[in-house]
Amino acid sequence: MVDNAFYPMHDSHNSSDSREPTTLDEVVAAIKSCHESDSAIYPVGGGTGLAYGTPPAREGVRIDLKHLNRLIDYPSRDMTVTVEAGMTFQSLADLLKTNQQQIPLDVPQPDQATLGGVIATNVSGARRYGYGTMRDYLIGVQAVDARGDLFKGGGRVVKNVAGYDFCKLLTGSLGTLGIITQATFKLKPISRTSILMACPLADWELADRLLERTVHSETTPTAVEIVCGGAWRETPGLQLLWERTSPAEGLLILGLEGTDEEVAWMRARIRREWKDAGVPWSEEITDQAPDLWRSLAQFQVDDECPLILKISCVPSAVTTLAQSVLQLDADCSLQIHAGDGVLVARMSEFPEAGLAKTVLASLVPLANQNGGNVVVLSNPSGRDMTHQSVWGGIGTRFDVMTRVKQQFDPDGRLNPGRFVYLGGL
Repeated sequence: MVDNAFYPMHDSHNSSDSREPTTLDEVVAAIKSCHESDSAIYPVGGGTGLAYGTPPAREGVRIDLKHLNRLIDYPSRDMTVTVEAGMTFQSLADLLKTNQQQIPLDVPQPDQATLGGVIATNVSGARRYGYGTMRDYLIGVQAVDARGDLFKGGGRVVKNVAGYDFCKLLTGSLGTLGIITQATFKLKPISRTSILMACPLADWELADRLLERTVHSETTPTAVEIVCGGAWRETPGLQLLWERTSPAEGLLILGLEGTDEEVAWMRARIRREWKDAGVPWSEEITDQAPDLWRSLAQFQVDDECPLILKISCVPSAVTTLAQSVLQLDADCSLQIHAGDGVLVARMSEFPEAGLAKTVLASLVPLANQNGGNVVVLSNPSGRDMTHQSVWGGIGTRFDVMTRVKQQFDPDGRLNPGRFVYLGGL
């Protein structure tokens, strides 16, 4: 299932027909009908974004799964839950909160993003450093293939690992291998205390020193973020920090979660470590911490931004990549998941030279040299949206993914042209 709530299809997505199934049987019937008529299938969820991926290859049928949103099983003592894929992330979060439990992922627009879409896009944010990504929480999945055949992987208990690799395969597949209809997740307790600490970064050399200290520190932050650029100036929890100083390169933000005693100890330890590293002052964000967490989660979605890029690399190279992006666009805004080697860049304008010359000629080689890649998260103009420019070039890894696609959907019926596959499957 591809969820428009975060990594969506284009507005029209070449759909001349639409179905809104409310049961699993209706999903199967709709897909079998598409198979018999040789129609392309475009599954959607929340429908709130229209920016991710290359344009669809041909006209087809939209299958809207937002009505498939029931709770199947919630044995809270086992710390697992099973739900239909059309339930929104926020609805599930509210349900789990009654037992002080959670899936600790940072999902943009959680009140509209469906769980099937969160799985299909493998969306993650600041807390991936401490908690991991969707692949760490999905333990069971039910889906329907392009012929209308139902299949399952994993199970409803954490110890059942049968088909676990299959769960991982569907995660991040952008709805091109099967339409997810049901999922089982393992859960985490909600932390008693959650705060953020921030300090100014006078230069990238200081950023590197602080990041190195964080890696070797006895503290265990759940988030290690660097933010810079105008988009962060009015962010709740950060306004006073920007007013108090004009950091040359932005702010370092650490998320601390745990018991009262654990957070108090980490807070004191980090203050000492930062002081020893030459940090002149730091701020603790408590009352506005929930708002700042939401801002960190939401940064990667902005319909008005002319171009949003996601750059991956080894964590030790994040400052190098950040400086390269700023050389291309000094007015861009950055969010860097520094502990994980992921940068999200909101560019201030669409590059005059085009995506190919900007991304493929400049950023992709540098990202490749540092174990990563560059993908386009959003490009409202639709200019230069080739597979090479959107997915950061075509290489061996895409050839492997194409062979997997051919095993699951040999006719290329699920989201044709939308993902990374060679030949437009």
